[in-house]
Amino acid sequence: MSPAPAAPMLDVRRLRLLRELAYRGTIAAVAEALTFTPSAVSQQLAALEREAGVALLERTGRRVALTPAGVALVRHAEAVLERLEQAAAELAAARGDLSGTVRIGAFPTATRAILPSALAALARSHQGLDPMVDEVDPAEVAPRLRAGELDVALVHEYDFVPAEPDLALDAVPLLDEPMYLATIRPVSGEGDAARLLACREEPWIASTPGTLCHAMTVRACQAAGFSPRVRHHIDDFATVLAMVAVGQGVALVPELGAADPPEDVTLTALSMRRRTRVAFRRGAGGHPAVVALIAALRVATSHVRTPG
Repeated sequence: MSPAPAAPMLDVRRLRLLRELAYRGTIAAVAEALTFTPSAVSQQLAALEREAGVALLERTGRRVALTPAGVALVRHAEAVLERLEQAAAELAAARGDLSGTVRIGAFPTATRAILPSALAALARSHQGLDPMVDEVDPAEVAPRLRAGELDVALVHEYDFVPAEPDLALDAVPLLDEPMYLATIRPVSGEGDAARLLACREEPWIASTPGTLCHAMTVRACQAAGFSPRVRHHIDDFATVLAMVAVGQGVALVPELGAADPPEDVTLTALSMRRRTRVAFRRGAGGHPAVVALIAALRVATSHVRTPG
């Protein structure tokens, strides 16, 4: 009886490149995200195909599509990378020395309203940790977590803008906050749709196009039966409220962004919500640094002040 052929030895770094290609669609995008040259990415993927002994990619114009074998291998790559994250978390716990850099991504309102007290608590309880914060829109978090540029990130989703699933990431809930309609005069009407419709002729203030906050404003208004006429694109909610106060438009603002509104601004509570979660690479949830940061964030959000 002939011996069974040896199983192919697959390089984990090349599996990571294949996984990123599945998300990003082009070799150029993978190269830019992971600081490789496109030719280096192509060479590594070609080497992975040789290791696998089967075609993993096929070109369709400028994009590269995965073959059925490539899709199947990406699923296995997700499982392998998750187990590596679990191994790293267990080793960190075994060392018992909670130290080193933890890279945190957060959207602007969370950076202002949550992170200062969370980082202060973290510094008191874990002096060896060195947190580094980057402000980043939740729409950009997933690729940066997968690439290892961030370890943990605060992300949010809205009722009209649910989070896109990502098999490489996991998340735990942190905060559930109401949304407010910010105007300079009281708004009448029963229910969200009626209150938004009352403002359909007003100019609107929304976040930068491409952000989740911008999509929330547009979709909420469309669900009420109209498309908002956006006059200003502003990402900082304190500035948004200042613009509302001088009659430059109306806006949708979450609770964290509605603290200390100007005197002339009326905040009308809506039933729609924004939910904030703590995201991390799948398998990393048990890492002591991630556990410590989540605990500090939960303490910080338990004291978030609500408007009014």
